[in-house]
Amino acid sequence: MTKKNQHVVPHKDGWAVKGAGNAKATAIHPTQQSAITQARDIARNQGSEMLIHGTNGRIRERNTYGKDPYPPEG
Repeated sequence: MTKKNQHVVPHKDGWAVKGAGNAKATAIHPTQQSAITQARDIARNQGSEMLIHGTNGRIRERNTYGKDPYPPEG
């Protein structure tokens, strides 16, 4: 299984969870919160990142699960 960052993005039917580079959504949810829950579970299992997009499509939050290659100092 490859480690793909998981994106929570707006969708015409609600909110979608999409793996980075995938053309199709992994799942479509009626609420952003339910999409975030699934994306977080996938990212934790894969040790990847979860990126949450706002209604305008811009990234508003990101969380890293697993090893962070660039941890902050101090």
